[in-house]
Amino acid sequence: MARRDHGDQAADAVLAAVATVVGERDPRPEAVAEAVGTALGADGCELRLDGERYAWGAGGAGFRATISPGADLRVRPTRSRLGTVAAVLAPVVDLIRLTREVDSLRRRGHAATAGLADGRWRAAAEMDTERRRIERDLHDGTQHHLVALRMAVAVAEHNPEVLPTLSGRLEAAQESLVRTAAGILPPALAKGLVAALGAELAPHTDVRLDVSADLPRYPAPVETTVYFVCLEAVNNAHKHAVGAAIDVRLHTSPEGLHFSVRDDGPGFEVAGNGTGLVNLTTRLTDIGGTMRVDSGLGNGTTIAGFIPT
Repeated sequence: MARRDHGDQAADAVLAAVATVVGERDPRPEAVAEAVGTALGADGCELRLDGERYAWGAGGAGFRATISPGADLRVRPTRSRLGTVAAVLAPVVDLIRLTREVDSLRRRGHAATAGLADGRWRAAAEMDTERRRIERDLHDGTQHHLVALRMAVAVAEHNPEVLPTLSGRLEAAQESLVRTAAGILPPALAKGLVAALGAELAPHTDVRLDVSADLPRYPAPVETTVYFVCLEAVNNAHKHAVGAAIDVRLHTSPEGLHFSVRDDGPGFEVAGNGTGLVNLTTRLTDIGGTMRVDSGLGNGTTIAGFIPT
């Protein structure tokens, strides 16, 4: 019978010690270093794998053997031929690397799945936001034209001379619908908030626009929000305070932009605000603004807003 040399015996001892480590689902390099060092009766053992160091005990010293590219074994001291021991560790190192790669792929797969789910949620949220924007723009902008058109029709029933003006109002309502569906801002806003409100409110003899002389231009989201809020507030006044005088006021302060829409109509109990007021509040909240409603039976209504800048 051939006699096994000390290197083979050491390799057998290492294999027996490492077997329990390899049987784990995720072999730890530190556990492999400990198993090898203990099997060799060493004071310390160090496994270096792909630039990382995993040590047990006193660590490696001057005795080193290559296991595979990027992996080597260091033992202090040694009583065996490390080359033979290192050779039997090559499959163990391959298993550790393979486990890490599978782990990395699993994490990347989970991250990709989470990213896909997050993307779906974001897309759904953006679609819902866009739907709500269109809904608000229709309610706060286009409805303004339709209410004006309805009032003109009511007047035309008693005064046929105003019939020619209905065509223009119909065209304005149609243009507003087209712009809203396409997500395009009213052309007048390109010239600024004051110009846009002036153009929209000019046909209404019962509305007065009061703007402070030093009112600056504001970012597009601010001007768009104030534009639609003011139009909806005027629209509400036309519907619920027919014949009332309406004042639209805008002024600036060091803190931000202030605006209000006031009518001297019959007023209402503020508790239980309708959908229109909720829409206005939502618009302002979206850009960090606030809104206050002051009203009472027989005292008219004031809708005041503020946007910090």
